[in-house]
Amino acid sequence: MIFRGTDIEQKLHQIRDRQAKEAQILAEVEHLLKQNTPKEEDIAQQLASKAPIDRNDFVFDLLETDNIFHLDDIKKICIDYRLRFLDSSFFKGEIPKTAISKIKELEAAHNTEIKGYKIMAPSRLFKLEDRDDPLLFAPIGNNYFYLIHKWGNDLHPLRKFMAWPFKNIVNLTLVVFVLSYFVTLMVPNGLFSKNNSTAEFWVIFFFMFKCMASVVIFYGFALGKNFNPAIWNSKYFNA
Repeated sequence: MIFRGTDIEQKLHQIRDRQAKEAQILAEVEHLLKQNTPKEEDIAQQLASKAPIDRNDFVFDLLETDNIFHLDDIKKICIDYRLRFLDSSFFKGEIPKTAISKIKELEAAHNTEIKGYKIMAPSRLFKLEDRDDPLLFAPIGNNYFYLIHKWGNDLHPLRKFMAWPFKNIVNLTLVVFVLSYFVTLMVPNGLFSKNNSTAEFWVIFFFMFKCMASVVIFYGFALGKNFNPAIWNSKYFNA
């Protein structure tokens, strides 16, 4: 025979087994979701917690050494790129699901509940939602922190250069000096007098320098700005 007969009993068994398997999968997924929901709520509570925690009970042998950073290293990066390193409770952006998953994996591997989360990010991310390069840390102890997850976009390649003037008063003064010099060069010859002279150039330069310095000082005081070393771990907007 070219065609074999259909065994209805066999088909019934196949349908029953398939439905049972699908029901089992759905039950397992439902059970998993019921388990994950309270866990994710606990993690969310810890991320929003303001309780000061300086260490977690990690199993050292399970940590990736590439992800361990000292506070001094974190401070230097924050100062160089004008970032802040604050408790996660101050972070107003959204913590992605991938970060939550990594936290759950770490907690399961180390059999502990992670607390005292810290986030390194641009200042505006602690006030407004954005997507620039936040890094999530957890304290290990003795001023060491473990990098759990990084998300969002990379920082602009010129951010370090743009943040350099705000590292200290010397850098800022030098930038104002250089800008004043170039602006003075742009002043047309003979604008203020018929005879061009070195003395006239430096008088105009001094005027430009005072104008730019006044704008910088006004901007700094009006908006409560400060230099990078003073704000990297400050929770205050006008630090």
